[in-house]
Amino acid sequence: MKADDSDSSPSEAGVTVVKISGTLLDQPADLDAFWRSVANLADSGPLVLVHGGGKQATALAERLGHTPTVVQGRRVTTDLDLDIVQWALCGKINTQLVAAAKQHGLRAVGLSGADDSMLQVEKRPAWTVDGEQVDFGWVGDVVGVDPDVLHHLVASGRVPVVAPLGIDDAGQVYNVNADTVAQNIAAALGASKLLLVTASGGVRREAESAETHLDTCDADMVATGIAEGWIEGGMRVKVETALAALDSGVREAFICAANDLLARSHATQVVA
Repeated sequence: MKADDSDSSPSEAGVTVVKISGTLLDQPADLDAFWRSVANLADSGPLVLVHGGGKQATALAERLGHTPTVVQGRRVTTDLDLDIVQWALCGKINTQLVAAAKQHGLRAVGLSGADDSMLQVEKRPAWTVDGEQVDFGWVGDVVGVDPDVLHHLVASGRVPVVAPLGIDDAGQVYNVNADTVAQNIAAALGASKLLLVTASGGVRREAESAETHLDTCDADMVATGIAEGWIEGGMRVKVETALAALDSGVREAFICAANDLLARSHATQVVA
């Protein structure tokens, strides 16, 4: 079942969905600023946190002598990759984030999209990329969201911390891109805001130049950036999922830095 706006209870009006990458865990100063901002956000309304962890999954893979394959910002997930993703994201990162939330006075509950069949997926069909067929393995495309468990958690004042895994009708677990998970959860909850946290703090025409930062980015600009190559990889996924969120009824979508969650004064607002 995919929820629509009518499924959101009055206590969830104005829910904010925040997505962070595992990279933030390796940046103590930014992580502390992030949690202080999250605590302030939680004071003003219900909050759901979705996290990635590609960097940690890759590091663990390399320790095991395995080099992951990433295509257009999305990880090809073999049997071993799926094990690694579950170990890194559900085993370590999710627990670390819940513990950090406790340190900042938040009542957080860690779970994944597989819990209570929250995130329902199907195996991604092969893509044609640069003329070649790419089988992504155990990567899932979202076909439905049942946000019931999220409703219960936010209604009780808790902050769900969601790892990006999904499950199919047969009980097979899949790796799902975390930005995509955040977008689908935001849509299912009828969220007012989707905040995608990134190290750059927004979209830039030149990745290493803060002077090329964009205050806003619309669909035409996204298409231009992709065609010209300055929107690619993980940033391409972010802007595309932000546009999808707006199309599904989320009121606002921003790409921002960890210390800019509240003011969003240096963020890029993605607009339809």
